[in-house]
Amino acid sequence: MFTTLKTLITGANARAEEQLRETFSIELITQKIREAEANLKAAKLTLASLIQRQRGEQRQVEALEARIQDLMGRAGEALEAGREDLAQSAAQAVAEMENELAVRRQTLDRLEMRILQLRQSVETANRRITDLKQGAIAARATRREQDIQRRIRKHAAGDSPVEEAEALIGEVLQRDDPFEQGEILREIDGELNNTTIADDLADAGFGPRSRSTAADVLSRLQSKS
Repeated sequence: MFTTLKTLITGANARAEEQLRETFSIELITQKIREAEANLKAAKLTLASLIQRQRGEQRQVEALEARIQDLMGRAGEALEAGREDLAQSAAQAVAEMENELAVRRQTLDRLEMRILQLRQSVETANRRITDLKQGAIAARATRREQDIQRRIRKHAAGDSPVEEAEALIGEVLQRDDPFEQGEILREIDGELNNTTIADDLADAGFGPRSRSTAADVLSRLQSKS
């Protein structure tokens, strides 16, 4: 039983999550784009830092190469002048600088490789974010169209404001006429009080009527004319 309940709860949670993702899909897309842009910004900062280090190492390499070339020239002049002691000192300095130059060139190569890889990653991420933004625009347009379609289907089902207004008008027009209803009530009261019997006799020509009729008014007008 516990396993069954656990399965039912898991299924209900999954359905609730799917419904939540569908309801807030546009908001989730926008948030994911923000996160992707934040990651891209961090990658750009890292790339800028690596490029800065690369340029610094390149300047150090160029400076060492210039110093080595200068010392080699001076050492050659010292040998020609018979100053082997000075030439030996220069040679020692050149050897140390050449070792440092080799290390810096290796560092420069590693930096160039990392920069190349990271630059490709940044370019790929930038293209994907651009595609995501275009997709988000299309998703918003689709969501608006879906909302319109839902409203149209709701109206087609008989719940539109126009149809509701038409139904209300029909209800008003179908209501009983209060004037006619009053006349009928008076007729009923007359029948109950036997007052309509006199009117029936008057209509047959026996005695005066208890109330004026349109025929009486028309007769008076004809007599005056």
